[in-house]
Amino acid sequence: MKQRLGKVEQSLDDWDVGGARRELAEVEKRVPSELEPLKYFQGRVSFEEGQYEDAVTLLEGANIEDKPGSYLRLAKDTRAITQDHQRAESDHFIFFYPKGKDEVLVPYALETLESIHRALKEDLGWTPPGKVRVEVVNNARELSKVSTLTEKQIRTTGTIAICKFNKLMVTSPKAVAQGYDWQDTLAHEYVHLVVSQMSHNTVPIWLHEGIAKFMESRWRGKGGLAMTPSTQALLGKRVKEDKLIPFDKMHPSIAMLPTAEDAATAFAEVFYAIDYIHGTTDKKAVEAATGMPFPLFEKTWLSYVKKQPFPQELVPRDDRVVLKEDAKGAQPKEGEKKGREISFGDFAEVTEVPARKFAHLGELLRERNRVKGAAEEYARAHKLVGDKYESVSNKFALALLELRRLDEAESVLRGSLRMHPGSPSTNVHLGRILLFRKDYPKAKTAYLEALASDPFDPEIHLALTRIHGALGETALATRTRVAASSLTGLKPDDVDRAAQAFLRAEGELSETNVPASSSDAPKPAAKSAPAPKPAPEPAAPAK
Repeated sequence: MKQRLGKVEQSLDDWDVGGARRELAEVEKRVPSELEPLKYFQGRVSFEEGQYEDAVTLLEGANIEDKPGSYLRLAKDTRAITQDHQRAESDHFIFFYPKGKDEVLVPYALETLESIHRALKEDLGWTPPGKVRVEVVNNARELSKVSTLTEKQIRTTGTIAICKFNKLMVTSPKAVAQGYDWQDTLAHEYVHLVVSQMSHNTVPIWLHEGIAKFMESRWRGKGGLAMTPSTQALLGKRVKEDKLIPFDKMHPSIAMLPTAEDAATAFAEVFYAIDYIHGTTDKKAVEAATGMPFPLFEKTWLSYVKKQPFPQELVPRDDRVVLKEDAKGAQPKEGEKKGREISFGDFAEVTEVPARKFAHLGELLRERNRVKGAAEEYARAHKLVGDKYESVSNKFALALLELRRLDEAESVLRGSLRMHPGSPSTNVHLGRILLFRKDYPKAKTAYLEALASDPFDPEIHLALTRIHGALGETALATRTRVAASSLTGLKPDDVDRAAQAFLRAEGELSETNVPASSSDAPKPAAKSAPAPKPAPEPAAPAK
């Protein structure tokens, strides 16, 4: 029996839950059902199969101590957190999410997951058996309870999702003060699952994370699209300071590194490791592929990293995960009006004093409806710092948008996106311009890019409802109409009218395009703040 139970445990360590269940069935034929070691492993397998009620009962029957870190505590906490979750399924995934606004995530999440499933089947030739369980949690506290990471580790490194226990666990975007790339995060965690199962959990953490980081963009295109200028700038800074993170320091998890900057640096390093040896899977394969001993590979890889075209100056990081409760300054309350998006605190990140002064003056003038003067001051700030700061670029573009200087506004926004790709606010502002021009395909792209980081902004769903309708995409229009209804409290039948009124108020539609009656349409509730990123325990912190 001991040997059989050892095989059950080994199968679980290898991320082979099906194999563990088969071995367990053989043990069950041979020993009394009340045997505590049997109940323990039955509880372990039930837990990894998502049968939390059974897991709790079995682990209690095995007399497992109910203490932090024990499987019994994990099963109890996971059961409590997920017991009221809603459920949605696709061909290869089961998506569990809290009641409420997280329902907006469902169709986009399942599309992302099915897309990365197809891509990795093509690239790696592996698909997990059965349907993969994906669980959304509300915040960092819940993520710590359903994983083996502490809340301190999660907050320190900005970890937002984890792949462990035969499932993906992701924090809802609503927990984060600014948007995060939640769709890339889902893909990232799925890569961890596939690599763990394929390798029987033998791939070292640095390689695990490197593959996941490199491949996380495959759901939307080719691999290797995850590196941003701000992350490159950070890596360049650490290269100059000779403060890179050695591979062995990344074990057992990047999520356990001492600072968020260390975690971000480590992710950038392993990304370039895979970029350098794209196509290999473990240390021996690295040696075979490169024709050199592994220590020499590390040396030449570091040389490769140091030759990257790093930005000349440090770019404000756009990959930091800041939880709402940790955010400085007041966050918009649920249903609070966005107004004209006036905020002086946005320029706190601008270190160049003259530019910050010009930007503050521009905000004062814009607050007083002196938009032309505001645009002139923003232009002075932008001339000094270029595309370095999202805040300066976006406020400048908003002023230009109000003045109907659309070409200039678009140029400013696209410049900002080259430096800060994926920014939800920048994409929303670009979407407004494209929607005003009735360039529906490009407007759709911009708003979907925004949704990939900030899925709870009503404007995104209102705009997409209009865009899908204009493009004749009836099913997609229905989907965004339902999402807009959920986020605004409007009836689905009122969303189209509200969308026109809202977009007109934001300055996207000309007077001649809006029926007179739409001015009486109810305004939607304002944007709520978004959500967090992961690690294999394998775990993967924010990008």
